[in-house]
Amino acid sequence: MVFGRKKRTERSDESQYEEYSDYDAEYDEADYDDEEFDDAGYDDEPAAAAPVGDRVGPYDYEDVADRLETVADQRLDLGSVIVPVPPGGQLQVEMTPDGTPQAVHLATQHGRITVAAYAAPKSPGQWRSVAADLAETLRKDGATVSVQNGPWGRELHAVTEGADLRFIGVDGFRWMLRLVAAGPSGSADENTPLIAAARAILGETVVRRGDEPLPVREPLPVVLPQELADQLAAAHQQQLQAQQQAMAAQLAAMQGGQPYQGVTPPAGQEPRRGAEGSAMQQLGLN
Repeated sequence: MVFGRKKRTERSDESQYEEYSDYDAEYDEADYDDEEFDDAGYDDEPAAAAPVGDRVGPYDYEDVADRLETVADQRLDLGSVIVPVPPGGQLQVEMTPDGTPQAVHLATQHGRITVAAYAAPKSPGQWRSVAADLAETLRKDGATVSVQNGPWGRELHAVTEGADLRFIGVDGFRWMLRLVAAGPSGSADENTPLIAAARAILGETVVRRGDEPLPVREPLPVVLPQELADQLAAAHQQQLQAQQQAMAAQLAAMQGGQPYQGVTPPAGQEPRRGAEGSAMQQLGLN
C-alpha cells in the first residue's frame, strides 16, 4: 500500500526548546569542518525522499490518518511510529530496567532493523548534526565510519568488530526519523538485501508526532500493542520474582551459614543492561 501526499496545512507555532545531545559525544559545529560533511552532494530537504519504486515516505500521520485503517493489518503501530513488518520479520523489544519499552527491533534473515522517531524543530537540519555526533561517537568506539549518499541524503556506514551498521535519517515537520540497520560483515553495504529492506520499511513508515512540546532530540514514546504489552508485562514480572528469589536465597544463606549457590534466571529473562553505556552498548551489539 502506497500513500499519496496531501497538501500540508499550516500548524500553530510553539516555543522552541534548546537543543541538546543524548549521545556520548557533545556536538560542536566547529569540530565537524571535515569535507565529508560538506553540503555538496547531499539532500537535506525534510521528508523529501527520492522515490523508491512508488514510495515517497516516510509520512506524517496527519497526512495519511484517513487511509491507515485500510492497511492496519500490514503495519505495526508503536505509538510514535507505524511501521510495515517485512515477511518473516520477528519483533525484539528492548526494555528499560523498570519494564518500560524503549525500542522495538525488526529481526530479519539478513539483519536487524530499528526505526525510532525524535522531536525536532520545524526547520530541517537535525539529522545532519545527529549524524555528526554518531560518526564521532562510533569512531571513538573503534568503528570505521564513512558518509554515503542515499535516497534521503546523508547516510552513515560503520564497520565494527561485532556488526556492520547503516544509519539513515529523515527530517520531517517537528520530527526526525532514524533507522539503524545492523548485520554481519558486508550486510550494510550498498545494494544488499538488508539495506533494500531497510529503505523499503523507511519509505512506508508513518510518524505520529503529536502536539506535545518536547525538547529537540527527545525520543518520541514507544507504545506497544496491548497483546504484546501484556506478554512482556508477564515476562517482566517473572524476571522480578526470579531476582527476589535470588536475593532471598542469598540472605537465607548468610543468616544460616549455608553457602550461597545463586539462582540463574530462566532463559531469555536475564536482567537487561541499564541506560548507561557506550554507543555500541546502546545499540545492543555488545
